[in-house]
Amino acid sequence: MKTGLYIHIPFCQQKCLYCDFPSYDNLAHLYQPYVTALCQEISGWGGVLSRDIIDTIYIGGGTPTLLSADSLGTILECVHKSFAIDKTAEISIEANPGTVNQEKLLALKSGGANRISFGVQTFSNELLKSIGRIHTANQAIEAVREAHKAGFDNINLDLMYGLPGQSCRDLENSVRQAIGLGVTHISAYGLKVEDGTPFAAMDRQGKLRLPEEQVDEEMYNFTTEFLPKQGFMRYEISNFSKTGYECRHNLKYWQYQSYVGVGAAAHSFFQEERLSNINDVSQYIYFVEKGKLPIEEREKPDRDIAMAEYIFLALRTVQGLSLSGFKNYFNCDFFQQYGKIASELAKKNLIVVKENQISLTITGMKYGNVVFRAFLP
Repeated sequence: MKTGLYIHIPFCQQKCLYCDFPSYDNLAHLYQPYVTALCQEISGWGGVLSRDIIDTIYIGGGTPTLLSADSLGTILECVHKSFAIDKTAEISIEANPGTVNQEKLLALKSGGANRISFGVQTFSNELLKSIGRIHTANQAIEAVREAHKAGFDNINLDLMYGLPGQSCRDLENSVRQAIGLGVTHISAYGLKVEDGTPFAAMDRQGKLRLPEEQVDEEMYNFTTEFLPKQGFMRYEISNFSKTGYECRHNLKYWQYQSYVGVGAAAHSFFQEERLSNINDVSQYIYFVEKGKLPIEEREKPDRDIAMAEYIFLALRTVQGLSLSGFKNYFNCDFFQQYGKIASELAKKNLIVVKENQISLTITGMKYGNVVFRAFLP
């Protein structure tokens, strides 16, 4: 069986004001013990997955490139020793501008990485500062150019819209700058003010100057209309790529395929069970050192939840939900189970049914959460 591998590096130089991901700053003293524990967990999974082929690997964070070139090389070497890796595997790593140089990029390339994703967010220095990013626009430009020099031809840039004080012109400039750098993939995310973040606290105090709803919608419309005209086809709600450069690892999530997550706070979907590792980095290291599984939660979704997950993950993609695929997986006819819901969503022009496929309309893509909630039990 082909399986994906996610490797979580939970370290940041500084937490961004909008970020609610499990990542931590001021933990440099734990970098080396963490890499050791991580490799130990990877080796353990190698035995479990001895009959599987790993065809996608994604090293995410946090900021994986805060680690040294040697540490990143150690992790990649451990992965190759522990698993059977497909010859055409997609091996991605997230990076932040300002944390990479030619030495580190070459080490990643020689270690097998063939896709890199830069968390740029915007090319406005003023906006970067206002959201707590520590790099500059010039550093972002230089990072992409250095990645090209190191031999990376599959490069993603993350961009954000709806940022405090951001205008449509700001977003347009950032999108045009990204395209001009010769990247193959752009992820364009709208800001969500998440509980527990500094932005949430600022919002409660009335100190967060978010764009008006109309401006936010104009930004969304710009990205979804402009990027396809530049050859970046939309294949998921927030993701656009050149032909053949879709992120294969993320497609595993949306297509309800198996993946294993290693590291603190990593999640797995394996043998129809969802597993969650311990969030706390020190505790994670302690558990692994003691030979204990660092799994904090494990749950096998009941049938109704599993069907809902399968549906709304598939509907995130432009391809949509395969009715025959749904029937094969659950031995259940989609319309017998969800016919009334589907009919109501179609009447509202949120989904469209074509032969063996159900997909979101343009309006449905914009209001995807309305569609997804409709399928929850």
